[in-house]
Amino acid sequence: MSIRTYKPRRGRVTPRQAAALGIPDGLLIELGRPGFSLEEEWAGRPVIMEIGFGTGAATAVMAGQQPDHGLLAIDVHTPGIGDLLHRIRSAGLTNVRVMEADALEVLRSMIAERSLAGVRTYFPDPWPKARHHKRRIVTVEHATLIGSRSAPHAIWDLATDWAPYAEQMIEVLGGHPMWEGGPVERPAERPITRFEQTALDQGRVIADLRYVRSPA
Repeated sequence: MSIRTYKPRRGRVTPRQAAALGIPDGLLIELGRPGFSLEEEWAGRPVIMEIGFGTGAATAVMAGQQPDHGLLAIDVHTPGIGDLLHRIRSAGLTNVRVMEADALEVLRSMIAERSLAGVRTYFPDPWPKARHHKRRIVTVEHATLIGSRSAPHAIWDLATDWAPYAEQMIEVLGGHPMWEGGPVERPAERPITRFEQTALDQGRVIADLRYVRSPA
């Protein structure tokens, strides 16, 4: 059994979120959908995977900035899924697909090797206790899986407000043969979310990192 990298959270689904979840327009993709492929779903456009998106506020903005890219946005929390579906429909975005699933399972079972143009992992659960570090999304094992599904020169953007986790990201990805890169200035295209603003207000430093998939 794989180790879960997220905490299950119960949250009330609002009527607006429930309505968004119930619209059968193909934007919400089921785990294991037969015949799914990035190539067919986005008609050959390069595709970025976002692992965890909260309410989807930043996701929708960034998708609107890149209409020539597809975006596969994955999270496990139903209210946020409903929020993002509402946002992308309200904005008229056609380049986003959403999944309620474990992103690692999606990578293993639905994504072809060397097919992703990019990956985004913003503010993943830090799992601060030492005994839980194995649950972090950024580990050698997960970096290898993500690397295997990423095309040469694909970009993996990450951000965290937890300094010890940033150090682990740098250690893991800096020493990984599939990835090259390190800390960068905060990308101008990444909106500041309510979560991030709270972290800033509390005096936490945001670490942004960018890694590029090696050509080998």
